Amino acid sequence: MSSKDEVRAFLMSRRANITPSQTDLQDFGGQRRVPGLRRSEVAMLAGVSLDYYTRLERGNLRGVSEHVLNALANALQLNELEREYLFGLARTATAPAAARTGQKKPVVRESVQRILDSMSVPAVVWNRQHDLVASNLMGRALYSPQFESDSPNLARFIFLDPRAKDYYVDWPLARQMTAAMLRMEAGRDPLNAELTALIGELSTRSPEFRSNWAERDVHEHRTGRKLFKHPVVGVVDVTYDVFEMPGEKGLWIGIYSVEEGSESAEKFALLASWAATNDQLAGRRLAPPSSVHADQNQTVAQNQTLTAKSSRSTGEQ
Repeated sequence: MSSKDEVRAFLMSRRANITPSQTDLQDFGGQRRVPGLRRSEVAMLAGVSLDYYTRLERGNLRGVSEHVLNALANALQLNELEREYLFGLARTATAPAAARTGQKKPVVRESVQRILDSMSVPAVVWNRQHDLVASNLMGRALYSPQFESDSPNLARFIFLDPRAKDYYVDWPLARQMTAAMLRMEAGRDPLNAELTALIGELSTRSPEFRSNWAERDVHEHRTGRKLFKHPVVGVVDVTYDVFEMPGEKGLWIGIYSVEEGSESAEKFALLASWAATNDQLAGRRLAPPSSVHADQNQTVAQNQTLTAKSSRSTGEQ
């Protein structure tokens, strides 16, 4: 989709989300031909002419002032991330077209890897297109299904791997948030060829992605709660905190913790024991564990014992 098409679709989708009753406009009733606000109503709220707003909604943001963008964001009641996305679209419209040169494969600094390895809780690093580019032992254990891929990618797992429906307790929400995060990153980095290719791949192969992408939501992971159904330890209730990596634009560190003394804390202890007994997880940080099953005879007794303990503690979840 071109930049103009994206502007048009985004503004129309946000306009459809607002009704006159949510604004200071007087609603005279009667049947409305469009969901949400009319163009004329958005123009009135933003303090611009109908012709000017129509031009904006047709995708022409070139030369639009920051004052008008703020007025438009207020009229459409955009949240912080939606406002940032709109400003990003405007910057893209103003900037001259340029070809993106080939990007180097992201590699975290050795000092960052040492910090990851020193953590006792799961930690992973991902980039704009959700490639998992680094982790510590616990991070690799928590995301063990994803790391079975030669090129682990959170978005591909969520939309294309059938195991995702079980791994994410709220799979529809995980899909929705992932599509919204990809849209946010596409707005920030529209010339990212790898991100564009990923979005195209998911659009072609996943009807669920096409549906979530069409919602045109934007999202950014900062902090929150997730429920994972891990194949070894069962359901774990984790809190995640995300930090942008200093000095490495486009890389984020996700850290997962649990409440001390909780059932999930017991699961984390089991997960740590399982990871320590698994040669593939303990020996290679990011190499795909393709031979895990071949080596499983060495650790099957330990893993079965841990799984049995987990089943008892979760009440057959």
